[in-house]
Amino acid sequence: MQRGVLYGVLAGALWGMVFVVPRQLADFSPLLLSAGRYAMYGIVSLAALLPMLRRVWPRLTRADLVALVKLALVGNLLYYLFLASAIHLVGIAPASLIVGVLPVTVTLLGRRDHGAVPLARLAWPLAMIAAGIVCINVDVFTAHAAGGADAGTLTKIAGLACAVGALACWTWFAVENARYLQRNAHFTGNEWSVLWGVVTGALGALLWLVILVLPAGVVQQSVTAARWTTFWQLNLVLAIGASWLGNGLWNAAAKRLPLTLSGQMIVFETLFALLYGFVYDHRLPRVLEVAAIVLLVAGVSWSVRQHADAPEDTAHGDGLVPPGGPGARGNDNANSSERRTNAA
Repeated sequence: MQRGVLYGVLAGALWGMVFVVPRQLADFSPLLLSAGRYAMYGIVSLAALLPMLRRVWPRLTRADLVALVKLALVGNLLYYLFLASAIHLVGIAPASLIVGVLPVTVTLLGRRDHGAVPLARLAWPLAMIAAGIVCINVDVFTAHAAGGADAGTLTKIAGLACAVGALACWTWFAVENARYLQRNAHFTGNEWSVLWGVVTGALGALLWLVILVLPAGVVQQSVTAARWTTFWQLNLVLAIGASWLGNGLWNAAAKRLPLTLSGQMIVFETLFALLYGFVYDHRLPRVLEVAAIVLLVAGVSWSVRQHADAPEDTAHGDGLVPPGGPGARGNDNANSSERRTNAA
């Protein structure tokens, strides 16, 4: 379990970068940001797939392909389209904090899954997380109003709606991805991440082709060549860091942790997004922001302890543990877990 928690924290640190890039590329449309990021992700994933293609291809089923397309479309393309739109309209902090409700939504959606801790035991940790989210939202909106540069009402509503849309996409993705990985142990976390990236890249390339055939100016206004260079450089960083490595670490965590605990780990994406936002804005966090961070970390830590007291029976074998290493017997655990699921 400790290794799964570590993987979840590292994935959150990498995913936090995703919230800063749309602000750095504010002159690019969210549709172009989504297409560019995941087309680049597909290229990186294809390069990673080639050495393992012979051993992965025979295990790939039609059900796997259908699942990969659904997860890539909702959990990557649609999610990032909503998120980038929200960041452009209302900023990093509100967007990251609405998505930060994920620990609650994922926990509630996964409360009946195998290995989940009863909600009664998670009531106080979830309450602390909710209190932290309330604190930071109060701070964000009061500070924004006091600053005088207030966005229009319709802009705020649209931005919040996009952030809620991103939350809905990620909630569905987190639950379905974890369930599929725990039901199907024939791919390691790394292999699944690479396959997912190739499928996402194919969808991103198709979206890019659609953008190209549209009349000029419909999706994207004219920008300088230097900005296009920055666009591709930042998307390459996201493709390697946030998408490929981050997703691989998350799949590793999802195979090692109960769904309710993996839901708690998503809160670190919010914390790192806030940290990167503070650095980007060249300022220290305000009092309510500090209170929110303390509450979020304390809530997650408490949840970890609650799960540590419960029996652990989850699928393992994420591909990051060397063959024959301490986690090598995880594949046997995954297979036995799958047999119990099929028997049920």
